[in-house]
Amino acid sequence: MGCGSSSIKIKKSAKTIRAALIIQNWYRGYRARLKARQRYALTIFQSIEYADEQGQLQLSNFFSFMLENYVHIQEKDPTLVNRLFGCAPQDDRGRQECVGIIEVPESYSGPRLQFPLNTNSLTIMIEAFKKQQILHAYYVLEILFETKEAMKQMPNFTHIRTCPTKEITICGDLHGKLEDLLLIFSKNGLPSGYNPYVFNGDFVDRGKCSIEILMILFVSFLLYGDDLCLNRGNHEDFLMNMRYGFTKEVLSKYKIHGKKILQVLEEVFAWLPLGTIIDDEILIMHGGISESTDLNLLHHIERNKMKSVLMPPVPVDKDSGTETKKNKGHVPRGVKLSGSPSDYLTKHEWEQVIDILWSDPRGKRGCYPNTCRGGGCYFGPDVTSKFLNKNHLKLLIRSHECKPEGYEICHDGKVITVFSASNYYEEGSNRGAYIKVGFCTTLRFFQYQVTKATCLRPLHQRVNTIESSAIRILKERMVSRKTDLIRSFQLQDRTKSGKISMGQWAFSMENTLGLNLPWRTLSSHLVLTDDDGNIDYMTCFHDIQIQKPVKEAQSALIETLYRYRSDLQIIFNVIDSDHSGLISMEEFHSMWKLFCSHYNLHIGDSQVDELAERMDLNKDGSIDFNEFLKAFYVIHQLDNLNKSNTQLA
Repeated sequence: MGCGSSSIKIKKSAKTIRAALIIQNWYRGYRARLKARQRYALTIFQSIEYADEQGQLQLSNFFSFMLENYVHIQEKDPTLVNRLFGCAPQDDRGRQECVGIIEVPESYSGPRLQFPLNTNSLTIMIEAFKKQQILHAYYVLEILFETKEAMKQMPNFTHIRTCPTKEITICGDLHGKLEDLLLIFSKNGLPSGYNPYVFNGDFVDRGKCSIEILMILFVSFLLYGDDLCLNRGNHEDFLMNMRYGFTKEVLSKYKIHGKKILQVLEEVFAWLPLGTIIDDEILIMHGGISESTDLNLLHHIERNKMKSVLMPPVPVDKDSGTETKKNKGHVPRGVKLSGSPSDYLTKHEWEQVIDILWSDPRGKRGCYPNTCRGGGCYFGPDVTSKFLNKNHLKLLIRSHECKPEGYEICHDGKVITVFSASNYYEEGSNRGAYIKVGFCTTLRFFQYQVTKATCLRPLHQRVNTIESSAIRILKERMVSRKTDLIRSFQLQDRTKSGKISMGQWAFSMENTLGLNLPWRTLSSHLVLTDDDGNIDYMTCFHDIQIQKPVKEAQSALIETLYRYRSDLQIIFNVIDSDHSGLISMEEFHSMWKLFCSHYNLHIGDSQVDELAERMDLNKDGSIDFNEFLKAFYVIHQLDNLNKSNTQLA
């Protein structure tokens, strides 16, 4: 009896183990599939983000073209020329003249600061920001002027050291996400002489609280300058801010003094150091390196001469009207810049800064153009090793790229990427991270994720949300090129059946959109396939369309305006020097003709004229270009359907 009972127990135990293994294998496969979907969604977000950055960098060529062809611009606004090409004239008004005319009324209920600042100032400000209070423009400008003066005393690279009792915390991109910064401080403590920090650029844009983050970081810098390092990122740039939200945020929060705040910020950004070096062994820069990165040169360039990394600041010899021999650049013929050649960076110096702010590491050996972003380069492990050995360094810590886990180690442990903005693309899309560097370069990594709920939603819900958001923005990209895509599909559809093979569809998508995405894998989310595996290509657009502000407008025009709306907004904002939001019809027509000429767009002038005239609501000869561009938006029909279903329920 005993033996029989024992064998039954063994059999039951074996069945239990086998069942557990089946469940375990199923769950592992299920989780792996979810993770794969999450990776594909992040790939979509990143590809579109980099494509937008590429378009932003290409704007520099347009500005050169604009200044060369728009002959009235130098007579009307000569300061615009110098601003774009890196040598904006300094505002002669002193700090007192600027800030002294601003009063803080008794009715102001936000935080009140005392100057000189003290540790209590930082605490008061943080508590106010938690309550979503706005810091008065008087205090903002005071802090900015003090920061600018302190930054002027800083070298291009800040040198700091660890000690047995003090670790240094390194944070990556924050991108206006105040909750991430507050969470870091909650977990790791506020900056102090005993708790030093390095913030590695990209403090602003995308998020809604960029100015609050800047105020916290600048006040911390003014209090603990030796123990708080701020590096410049590629988004500390006034042209980037016009596209990615910071300019709009400042003008929205500070309607009266926003313009002046932006002007001073432009100078502060130019004075930000380029990097930090810890213990003469760890180099921290925002982007990366190239095979030609010269650390010695970067230590000595006059960094404040680069107002925007998006414009090559190369002067023209005013006497001859030609480029100076020393600087071979892209300045348009006949454009005259104020100042002497010594007021500008050379093209070589400018390229050096571009590389350290825009470059990304890759596994492939060598150094080659960063075609995704359009600026900087991709650098391989061999380039890293050679650079570190040449400069007697052990490690490069950089940011600039969103990573699913908040950080990533590559190049045989010699390059670390740290990214501190969690939920960067969508809630649940990625963790944030920071690094603590201890004595003798010991590293510790800390991850976190800001969430509004008391606990994270299940993985499948998070992945569904991320995936839906990614597909949504991808479809918007597709509908902005609808005419071009249909033309490409029809070239493949020789029988005029309305269907093409999966390979033909994937080729057309990549050839037209250039996003380097796994189109075959994504096809089930974007298009209908028949039983034979052929693609009904018009179903790409069955649930999405661009709203037409004028019904008679041709689709090609609507798609073009929608596709280039961010570029056009930046161009018009640059021309709109008084930030009124208005430009004359003459300026609008002139810019549009130049834009079409430069980008080789074949759109009839009469169509645009009719649209612009309809947007001149009060018929005063000016149009609100921001409202004009807002008129072009995408309608997701499934959204309307879901809303209807929700209402019916």
